[in-house]
Amino acid sequence: MTNTLSLNNVTKIYRRGLPNQITVLDQVNLEVKKGEVVGLIAPSGAGKSTLLHISGLLDNSDNGQVIINGIDYNNLDDKKRTKCRRQDIGFIYQFHHLLPEFSAIENLTLPQLANGTRSSDAKQRSMELLKSVNLQDRAFHRPDELSGGEQQRVAFCRAMVNSPKLLLADEPTGNLDPDTAMIVFNLLMELVRNTGMSAVIATHNYELSKLMDRQLALRKGKLVEV
Repeated sequence: MTNTLSLNNVTKIYRRGLPNQITVLDQVNLEVKKGEVVGLIAPSGAGKSTLLHISGLLDNSDNGQVIINGIDYNNLDDKKRTKCRRQDIGFIYQFHHLLPEFSAIENLTLPQLANGTRSSDAKQRSMELLKSVNLQDRAFHRPDELSGGEQQRVAFCRAMVNSPKLLLADEPTGNLDPDTAMIVFNLLMELVRNTGMSAVIATHNYELSKLMDRQLALRKGKLVEV
């Protein structure tokens, strides 16, 4: 079976003027199978965001391979990398990053229109996703009219609208209180399970990570099983 995501000997070094340099990722290897949810446990500054950005083709590694659905993207041009990000990868961050001037349903519809989906189909898909997280009654509210938990649920739906094969989430509940975080996290896991996509979810919450299929930790630039 082809892995959804494979990282082979990925290294990332930040140089602050030689000889000062920081090796954030040190020959990291990672395989994420189709339908697998992997928890990435690491404190702030350990490199988890860097790993997710490289996995999602938002950043380049200094060495190693990034393979998504069997395709090595290291040597492909920006156009092909952008197409992969748009069609095959969904991103969720700690802060929702919704467009403030647009309603919840518009925030979900716009990425689909950019991907070539017809307006009527995009609106239908958006409403279906909002219903799946019990936000159909809030569809026409702007982000500043939604609670923090509601905003993050909209952000989850936005990541799902183009049916990505890989979901990358960076502290997706880190900005929520514990009770809301658990509710929102369970909804996220339900969405992921129902679609069969693969996911890498970074968190510093070990209790949440235990709900995933596998837990990995970043320690001194190395990925280790927990």
